[in-house]
Amino acid sequence: MAENLELNDEGIEQQALHVFTEKAYLDYSMYVILDRALPHIGDGLKPVQRRIIYAMSELGLSASSKHKKSARTVGDVLGKFHPHGDTACYEAMVLMAQDFSYRYPLIDGQGNFGSPDDPKSFAAMRYTESRLSAFSKLLLQELGQGTVDWVANFDGTMQEPSLLPARLPHILLNGTTGIAVGMATDLLPHNCREVAQACVRLLENSRTTLDQLLEQVKGPDYPTDAEIITPVEELRNLYETGRGSIRMRAVYEREEGDIIVTALPHQVSGARVLEQIAQQMLAKKLPMIDDLRDESDHENPTRLVIVPRSNRVDVDAIMGHLFATTDLEKTYRVNMNMIGTNGKPQVKNLKQILQEWIAFRISTVRRRFEWQLDKVNKRLHILEGLLIAYLNLDEVIRIIRSEDEPKPVLIKTFKISEIQADAILDTRLRHLAKLEEMKIQQEQQELSEEKQGLKKLLGSERRIKTLIKNEILEDAEAYGDDRRSPIVSRDAARALDETDLMPSETLTVVLSTRGWVRAAKGHDIDVKALNYKSGDAFQSLAQGKSNQSVVFIDSNGRSYTLAAHSLPSARSQGEPLTGRFKPAAGAEFISCLMGGNDDLFMLSSSHGYGFVCRFEDMLTRNKNGKALISISKGASMMPASAINDKENGVVVSITSEGYIGLLDINAIPQLSKGKGNKIQGIPPRRLKSGEESISFIACLSGSQKLVVHAGKKYKSMTLRELEEYRIERGKRGRKLPRGYQNVSAVKVVD
Repeated sequence: MAENLELNDEGIEQQALHVFTEKAYLDYSMYVILDRALPHIGDGLKPVQRRIIYAMSELGLSASSKHKKSARTVGDVLGKFHPHGDTACYEAMVLMAQDFSYRYPLIDGQGNFGSPDDPKSFAAMRYTESRLSAFSKLLLQELGQGTVDWVANFDGTMQEPSLLPARLPHILLNGTTGIAVGMATDLLPHNCREVAQACVRLLENSRTTLDQLLEQVKGPDYPTDAEIITPVEELRNLYETGRGSIRMRAVYEREEGDIIVTALPHQVSGARVLEQIAQQMLAKKLPMIDDLRDESDHENPTRLVIVPRSNRVDVDAIMGHLFATTDLEKTYRVNMNMIGTNGKPQVKNLKQILQEWIAFRISTVRRRFEWQLDKVNKRLHILEGLLIAYLNLDEVIRIIRSEDEPKPVLIKTFKISEIQADAILDTRLRHLAKLEEMKIQQEQQELSEEKQGLKKLLGSERRIKTLIKNEILEDAEAYGDDRRSPIVSRDAARALDETDLMPSETLTVVLSTRGWVRAAKGHDIDVKALNYKSGDAFQSLAQGKSNQSVVFIDSNGRSYTLAAHSLPSARSQGEPLTGRFKPAAGAEFISCLMGGNDDLFMLSSSHGYGFVCRFEDMLTRNKNGKALISISKGASMMPASAINDKENGVVVSITSEGYIGLLDINAIPQLSKGKGNKIQGIPPRRLKSGEESISFIACLSGSQKLVVHAGKKYKSMTLRELEEYRIERGKRGRKLPRGYQNVSAVKVVD
């Protein structure tokens, strides 16, 4: 940006503020992305993790050594390689030691390194001790063999590796998360043996497809026994795009009536789960749960006990609710963003990751063998010089004894290099024996054979791939294990709605003519004995349970829904439905209904049209109601009637002129809404003039009787007696006997 700098009169450099801030922000962003937050595809480590592992190896903290104070390691990391905060550095170190956070921990910790309930509850670094785990050998084993580039540390006084020569694709094994500037990463942990098999398959055939790789890599493998319930299609899409999500669900079993949770999703706290359940219990949202206990210990790291209130409780429904409302089921974001071998961050799919890592591994192995070949060549060069010395031993000894500076004389006399001359001069007298000459010749022969083998290996891509394949299989067998997180197919969790969570008590809902509603416990309620407001009276009742819904139907044929448990007590006069709903002006509430979703009801109008409707089809959350039955001009809504027997029940209708008709319920269509079909016919001119209309319509079945009142007289008729009034749907019907044609009231009695 030198071209943007200007000198003022005092010789001070000046730069436009927008130019400076843009450059400073971009520099900071790139630093955070490349040197802080994102892992490299080669070794799967962030810089701080790489520096911790390398510093511990320099301290001699191998898996077979004694543990040392963590503060010692952190001090070395900060002082030599990573000039940042000690807290952040120690937290990164602790994370690599937690077997519940890392699938294959890189550090073996001794002391309090946190717990699954509280991963950040670890002790201070002055109390804990650590060393490298056996698994970290896969990152360090080839470090001193010319396999990686070395760069200067932050103050230029030391060298540190730019990468570690990972022998397995560690980027996929432990996973990691990180937040940079404008980008983030969320990588999944996987099973070592599965990833190794996928690498081998890709090494054997570079045209291996993603689907073939997924035959080996079934999915992520977390350090927990909880189930992965993400559908296979979503898993494939995740590995194809590099983005997606993973759902994990806790594992539970039944034990003497109790529910025992034995495994939790990754990084989920058992204490937090119990707290979430307890909060719902305090809010009376889980009446079916009686008690909670945490019985986790060293033998059972996860053992959460949920005690149902009784053996009749549906355990699967309870757990489905808890999966949907607590951390017993958790979703993890996946964003496979990493720094590639080209030094640029990119979201990669599974095949790209494996292909790029294999290319990195081939390059690493090639560098290892080139380093070995160079080492062999250097030794052979020295051995050639030593053999020259042995063949001319007397002359060599003379030159050394007689010359003040024998080195240049040796070089000139025997035409050897400076390195060979140094080796001859460094040879001790005891090594001048004939036996040593034979040893040199033998070593020279062995090294020549090794040199030929290395050249042959470096000259064949196929040989290198075969070697890498064998190394991968050996390492996977030595350090891998069986899958921990099973991948299973499960139905989506569903939270129980408010009605499912309410206690189930018998209830009678009472509706008055003015639209006031209330609810009384029990079904033996004398509705006439209830206290009504002046000018008000009983209109309709519905019997059901407190955890059910109540449907109200108004004179315009619209339905409305309320939860039964939300209704006021029958000890009061109730409350108006207009306070809960927004019916049209002039509309009156005619019926209230309760039942199961599949229960059937007869809906009809005073013009003789009607249909059968399921209770579920009447439900709505809309305060303005739901259009249910179409009412013709001049017609009115009839009270709804419950259908107890769809197969053998009948519909009885009576007009205001005393015409009665009976037909089977099966003749009436079942609809979710509409006008319906004509049940009983009335001459159109009489309907239009309002001279005649349907005054009663109801469903009967079994032993029920129809009681027709005409003033003080009444007539009771059984279903058998009503058979003489059977009609075809839409017909006029027959008149009731003389004296009963002026119908004043009709009742259905059991």
